[in-house]
Amino acid sequence: MPFGAELLFDELKRYVGFSVDDERWLHHLGPLTAPYIEPIVTVFYDRILQHREAKKALVGGERQVGHLKVTLVAWLNELFAGPWDNAYYERRARIGRVHVRIALPQHYMFGAMNVLRIELMRVIDTVVVAEHRGDAQAAVSRMLDLELAIMLHTYREDLLAQQARTERLATFGQLVGSIGHELRNPLGVIETSVFVLKGRLEGDARVTKHLDRIGEQVTLSNDIIRRLLEMIRDQPVQRQQVDLAATVTSALSTFTVPATVEVKLEGLTGLPLVGGDPVQLRQVTLNLLENALHAVGDEGIVQVSANRGPGGITLFFDDSGPGIAPAIRARLFEPLVTTKSHGIGLGLALVRRIMERHHGSVVADVSPLGGARFEVTLPENA
Repeated sequence: MPFGAELLFDELKRYVGFSVDDERWLHHLGPLTAPYIEPIVTVFYDRILQHREAKKALVGGERQVGHLKVTLVAWLNELFAGPWDNAYYERRARIGRVHVRIALPQHYMFGAMNVLRIELMRVIDTVVVAEHRGDAQAAVSRMLDLELAIMLHTYREDLLAQQARTERLATFGQLVGSIGHELRNPLGVIETSVFVLKGRLEGDARVTKHLDRIGEQVTLSNDIIRRLLEMIRDQPVQRQQVDLAATVTSALSTFTVPATVEVKLEGLTGLPLVGGDPVQLRQVTLNLLENALHAVGDEGIVQVSANRGPGGITLFFDDSGPGIAPAIRARLFEPLVTTKSHGIGLGLALVRRIMERHHGSVVADVSPLGGARFEVTLPENA
């Protein structure tokens, strides 16, 4: 966790009054509350499914409740287990970020936490003797206040960051749209002139060679403009049932992989189909594979694996390369930010745009292979 985040977690603890005594009580209550956790989770989701608007806020609706119950059981068990350290903060902070991604209204956070609070207080009434009941309830209440503070802080932080990205992209889009239109006309003239000159100077090998180079650069320039325009346009998603395993295999077949680079595909078979645009999702896979292969160079490992969780299907793109420089980590998905010596920084920005159109997400992390990891998550009913 960054130093600033560590200070923030300590400040949140002080704000809600969470103390070492509360930690002791939570450790003590863990084994006592364990038999009641699954019934509490059942009550929690029964309440949600009775409320039409709350039910709509679920990712995947009622079909996902089974997966979400497992996640909430683990969340409640960790609530009592600790340790309440920096790693704990980071795990809990991800929940607030997920709430931003699925556009969950904040009042549902308060309502959900209140349901858990009421049910846990009932359990304490059952498992703790009267003389210590107040201390036990206060410890749990402060812990839930701390959980809510973490969620709300990360929700606000990520929402502001998302708004800032949207504003930057809007400004960037206006600039790109204008420049793209202005550049396509002269590039078209150059392309036509090259075609005419090649026909008239067909016998001059040296001139033809240079004309070919000009033609290649014109094609490259047009391709850059096309990708810029693709990124800023709100292209509609042509939804079909997409086989992610086949998408990865198809994208991989377009690359020439050196014999000294090992490519591993794990956990892709048996994945359910997802709803999405096959062309756009293939573009996501192409861009992430290209980045991974570029990162390892002539020797290393690239791995694509998958996991099915409550948030949907997650594809992991791992490489054994040098990883992501800390200086650009926070801006990695912004246009024109790149780690490549000859790149212009459009690939990851386009990946994020496509994932947003599919109500999914993409995040960067450190790979178990030592390099970079990109996690792409798609809801099963995208």
